[in-house]
Amino acid sequence: MSKLTLKTEGDRHVVVIRRFAASPEAVFRAHTEPKLIQRWMLGPDGWSMPVCINDARPGGTFRYEWSDGKGGGFHITGEFIELVPFSRIVHVERMHLPDPTPDNHIVTRFDPDGTGTLMTMRMTLPDAATRTAMLATGMEHGMEASYERFEAMN
Repeated sequence: MSKLTLKTEGDRHVVVIRRFAASPEAVFRAHTEPKLIQRWMLGPDGWSMPVCINDARPGGTFRYEWSDGKGGGFHITGEFIELVPFSRIVHVERMHLPDPTPDNHIVTRFDPDGTGTLMTMRMTLPDAATRTAMLATGMEHGMEASYERFEAMN
């Protein structure tokens, strides 16, 4: 059973909520430190992230490249707008499939929740069609597989 909740709001938003049995500091670091990101943010089993460039600071950029090990893959690029250590990340990202998708504006909060963390990620897409196309990629399954991998690391 998935611990991840994904819901839509209006016609342009996606909200992802997940509780982790790790501190806000640990969950924040897992989203900002390249060596950690490469260990868990892999999507479904069998995928890898051979390239992880992440300059986690306001104005910094990132590039993640995934491979399915069979010659397929994609990458994401983006920019950080705001980082509040251990509690909030605001960034913009676009997938390259191979052409870039429209900008996805994402605000992620890491709130203390008992002995763990409640992560709330709110994505804002330019229109309903872009949101529909993004959801059709199966991102929910890949996100949950990645988050399960993160929890196994802690």
